[in-house]
Amino acid sequence: MYEPIRAKSVHSTVDGPNPDFPHRSREEELDIQLAGHLAALLAVTDELRAAQASADLDTAAERLAEQVGRLRGGRTPVRAPMSGRRERSTEALHRRAHALAGRALVVAASRADTAAAILAAERMDAHTAALESRALASR
Repeated sequence: MYEPIRAKSVHSTVDGPNPDFPHRSREEELDIQLAGHLAALLAVTDELRAAQASADLDTAAERLAEQVGRLRGGRTPVRAPMSGRRERSTEALHRRAHALAGRALVVAASRADTAAAILAAERMDAHTAALESRALASR
């Protein structure tokens, strides 16, 4: 019924991999994505630390920085100084941090990175608890 394709596709741009174009593996792409989510979570955690001092947030920031450094081949993440930050509500920061931790958890699970997945899940729990306590306090 159908005739098999006998010629090369006109849609292919090259005959095999192009040495001039860098290609990354799926694992490398997931590492980059996970490092980005964790770095963003670290930035929000630093904003929360500036708004409300907490030993839990200090520990979380250290652990996040370690994971980002590990994923980036030992390069430590760049962190903005605490002064001069714009003020956002802590509730909004906790919501943002929860969302970022959720994204990091999904990527960590897909690349089977247990340490990052556990850290992301712990941060989700911590931010959920903070949001719930703020909701109870406002009643």
